[in-house]
Amino acid sequence: MTAKRKVEVFSAGCPACAEVESLVKSLACPSCEVDVLDMHDISVAQRAKALGVRSVPAVAINGQLAGCCAGRGVDEASLRAAGLGQP
Repeated sequence: MTAKRKVEVFSAGCPACAEVESLVKSLACPSCEVDVLDMHDISVAQRAKALGVRSVPAVAINGQLAGCCAGRGVDEASLRAAGLGQP
């Protein structure tokens, strides 16, 4: 059995965030568990800070901030390199 991959999308509800949410959901495989988290929630903001999120949208996979989200923005190649979409 394939292990689940936990994917967290940190969002502020903006159009750019919605675009990344759609991208992540389209790339996700059956073993990916995608959660979209609202940065307006203080507990979500604290989690994001602990992961090193500096801007939104941002994506963490299995508790690690995706390389594309370390201050540069989200891109498909970095998400795939981090394991998104792979069973």
